[in-house]
Amino acid sequence: MSSSATIKDLEAQPAWLLLVSFLGFFSLIKITICILKWVYTTFLRPPKNLKKYGSWCLITGATDGIGKAFAHQLALHGLNLVLAGRNPGKLTAVSSEIQAKFPSTTVKTLVFDFSSEVLVSDGGIKPVVEEAIRGLDVGLLINNVGITYPSARFFHEVDEKVFMDIVRVNLEATTWVTKAVLPAMLERKTGAIVNIGSGASIVVPSHPLYTVYAATKAYIDQLSRSMYVEYKQHGIDVQCQVPLYVATNMTSRVEKPSLFIPTPEDYAAAAIRQIGYEPRCTPYWTHYLQWCFACFLPHSVLDAWRLSIGINRRANLGLVSSS
Repeated sequence: MSSSATIKDLEAQPAWLLLVSFLGFFSLIKITICILKWVYTTFLRPPKNLKKYGSWCLITGATDGIGKAFAHQLALHGLNLVLAGRNPGKLTAVSSEIQAKFPSTTVKTLVFDFSSEVLVSDGGIKPVVEEAIRGLDVGLLINNVGITYPSARFFHEVDEKVFMDIVRVNLEATTWVTKAVLPAMLERKTGAIVNIGSGASIVVPSHPLYTVYAATKAYIDQLSRSMYVEYKQHGIDVQCQVPLYVATNMTSRVEKPSLFIPTPEDYAAAAIRQIGYEPRCTPYWTHYLQWCFACFLPHSVLDAWRLSIGINRRANLGLVSSS
């Protein structure tokens, strides 16, 4: 068939059909590019040399779960560590584990109760952190500390101490620790801040029966994004990592490791690769697939799904549904 015949055939088609065909073609190209980009950033893109930010990293909530896994991963990458947590025994144990495995790593510990009303709400955490890192080139901050409800609860059922502890630990502590570390990064014109958010506030439109927890994580996301814009020009990379379920002590009551629920070690290994790049990311590959799937569902469906999960968890604990 000659080219002139092909052109005539195209001209004979209705304009709307040609438009739909072109739109479909370009949509296919866009989807293909997005998939290839995801494959590259998740599996092929080389991680940044984290030591270029500085030789020390401060990790909050470092005695269990994701925080502890981060500590091991960062020691593997040659960073010295300041581990912050409220349990001195656990801090000593984690420090000993890391130094036994990585003898060249220097580890300092900072005992601090992030739920303390006096120390956190009054800003007392800031001078404590400043003193702990004095003289250290802390180039990386991992704001990992976080707590949630002991079990699924409707908002009116949550004890005042529980929701105020969540606000202090998840919101206020992260803010004050960041404020303590940031000035030295600004002076050196380099640094990276990683805030651990949650799919509870980003991936799904609501997180019923864990309302206060989800709200504090939404704050973390907005804090991170705004700081990313403010400080990128000063050589400081700010990132919010948005995991879904990870098999930590926070979720082990209801979730076990599986294809879609990684261990803290698997999550941290994936998370390290993303530090210093996008302002928001979902490092673990199956979490990202779940996020993509959720984007195609109506909010009403996701809301009903999340509500049913919370109510089922209440039922498994023998709680009566709220009226």
